[in-house]
Amino acid sequence: MDFHYQSPWFIEALEKEKDLKVNELNLNLNCDVCIIGGGYTGLWTAIKIKEKKPQLNIILIEKDLCGSGASGRNGGCMIPQSTKFQGIRDVVGIEDAKKMVLSTEAAVKHIKDFCSENKINAEIRDDGVLYGATNIFHQGAFESLISDLNEHNINSWERLSKEKVQNLTKSSKFIDGYFSQTGGSLQPAVLVRGLKKLAENNGIKIFEKSTVISYNDKKEIYVKTKNGSVSCEKLVLAINAWTPNFLPFLSRSVVLVSSDMIITEPMQNELKNLGLNNGLVILDCNLFTHYSRTTPDGKIILGKGGNTLSFRNKVINSFDGPSTIEKFLKKSLVSFYPSLKKAKITTSWNGPSERTKTGFPFFGYHPKNKNISYAFGYSGNGVLTCHVGGEILSSMALEEQNEWTKSNFCKGPLKMFPPEPFRWLGAMIIRNAIRRKESDQEEGKDPKWFDKQLAKIAVSVGRVDFEKK
Repeated sequence: MDFHYQSPWFIEALEKEKDLKVNELNLNLNCDVCIIGGGYTGLWTAIKIKEKKPQLNIILIEKDLCGSGASGRNGGCMIPQSTKFQGIRDVVGIEDAKKMVLSTEAAVKHIKDFCSENKINAEIRDDGVLYGATNIFHQGAFESLISDLNEHNINSWERLSKEKVQNLTKSSKFIDGYFSQTGGSLQPAVLVRGLKKLAENNGIKIFEKSTVISYNDKKEIYVKTKNGSVSCEKLVLAINAWTPNFLPFLSRSVVLVSSDMIITEPMQNELKNLGLNNGLVILDCNLFTHYSRTTPDGKIILGKGGNTLSFRNKVINSFDGPSTIEKFLKKSLVSFYPSLKKAKITTSWNGPSERTKTGFPFFGYHPKNKNISYAFGYSGNGVLTCHVGGEILSSMALEEQNEWTKSNFCKGPLKMFPPEPFRWLGAMIIRNAIRRKESDQEEGKDPKWFDKQLAKIAVSVGRVDFEKK
């Protein structure tokens, strides 16, 4: 079968399925819970609801193939929410912030154990996460964060010497850094396709290639696709960047921006010579961070967020194509690893990432019908947080009264962006200022005052600033 998908992860995962069968919705059905969205959030939610209430009839609808969105094209980096603790705490409070940090850290083991028990070969390597400083402006970046995490006994980070950082990253570009054993990498598309298969085996009905045309928010919930429909008592929307199209009241809650990636051809010998042969996730401390990691078959990926910005949060066609900054990413890869100058880039791709004003996800109920719930805004940390999101949404759909449903995370968006065109224009101006600021810092120059002030606005709207204060 010819796969048109840009993500090499997703193509690889589909090729591993011996008999890919697509079940389209062409009937009018009834169920207890209907879930729109076949990515991590939707599938984890479905699986957790089924675990809690096996008798419930659950239907999941996906417009393409399960995992064809963000879940099958992300970098496969398992990064907990601990680096965002201070920002989360300032918005939702200490206890809720601690709960999110600990839950996303625990998700590393939960996902690994889950895959082992259910024979999902997602190539999980929990070798940790490292944030490195590439210039003097980022040295000592985590000191305030570590102090706060230690105060609440939830710290997993340690500062390493320059020698240890360079030994772990195998890059002389890093001059300082922080390491946490809690994290790592995986094959994201294999995970999501494995979740889909398991969900079906557990009796959850999944319909792919079944775009939802409309739904109503009345007491009797009715979801319509081109050739079928579903009537349900509970509706869960887990559609990531496509959420504003279905829930217009959330249109000002995020900014859609691309995260772009490149991947090399297999080069086991080159990586072996470098000493890069584990699942460590390596990031720099820029506001629009570079992230990289290797694969078990000897490839290396490098990505960077904060690139294409979408006007009115439309999921534009370029989000499904090759990266528009491929040459820049290749240059960045060589700056980290000069010995890879001749490495062949086999594919570049990107996808929409929704950035909330707080920098972390939120969950909520439809204002006209509490039987309709949603999750939104993972802001680049979705692999682990979606696992937690499945637990939260399942609790909401089942009307459980627990620490999640009572938390500030389930109050919908807590901050909003300005309306268009101010949101897009402002985002473009801030993005360009951040690029100039980071370029100056990499050259050892003090950024212009104006660019620094604009970058502070980005920090105030959910970006994590690791610059030394």
